[in-house]
Amino acid sequence: MQLFYNPDITETTTEFSFSKEESNHIVKVLRKNTGDTLDITNGQGWLFHAEITLADIKNCLVKIVSKSFQPKKSYHLHLAVAPTKMNDRYEWFLEKATEIGIDTITPIICDHSERKIVKTDRFEKILQSAMKQSLSCYMPKLNAPIPFKDFINQDFNGDLFIAHCEESDKKSLKNELKPHSNITILIGPEGDFSVKEIEMALKNKFIPVTLGDTRLRTETAAIVACHSVAFINE
Repeated sequence: MQLFYNPDITETTTEFSFSKEESNHIVKVLRKNTGDTLDITNGQGWLFHAEITLADIKNCLVKIVSKSFQPKKSYHLHLAVAPTKMNDRYEWFLEKATEIGIDTITPIICDHSERKIVKTDRFEKILQSAMKQSLSCYMPKLNAPIPFKDFINQDFNGDLFIAHCEESDKKSLKNELKPHSNITILIGPEGDFSVKEIEMALKNKFIPVTLGDTRLRTETAAIVACHSVAFINE
């Protein structure tokens, strides 16, 4: 099964056309013809089975033959992760977290962040590609980058955690996780969260946690956290 993505399709859509870029990929690269079928998601839980009615490299038209709704998983995971110095490492995190199962991602700009400016256009493409590759019908939400102090002062619900490397009393994340929960986890930059940021998080009821005995890179820590939540919900 090969999955396509079009966020504009709704459950009432009966036919639509792909963009010029996707039309060229479908007809010229994949060699799809009139009468061939495609599986498409809108990233909001719907899976559409469509038939090509016009195989044009500039304007591929399809009609919806059938549709089904894929229920959401029983938990919601929000990872707030500081951007890495090298963009490709953050992109790797986005790809793997989407494959494992994540709902919301927020890049947080911290005191020790080496990258202060983040462009998310390419990030969105990484998420789309990973969603299609993993045959998921849900597109993770990528929030705009936000300073840590602004992020931490928002209203949160569910279970809140901050993973940091400071020598202090911390609990094991895997022992604190509960299945079927709303979970927010903070992952800091290469230089870790500052003492001030940790204090702000604790003041806002975030529980300090450890992800293991070794010091992990930002992107590795984020994946470990993501997998831990997925594992507890199996």
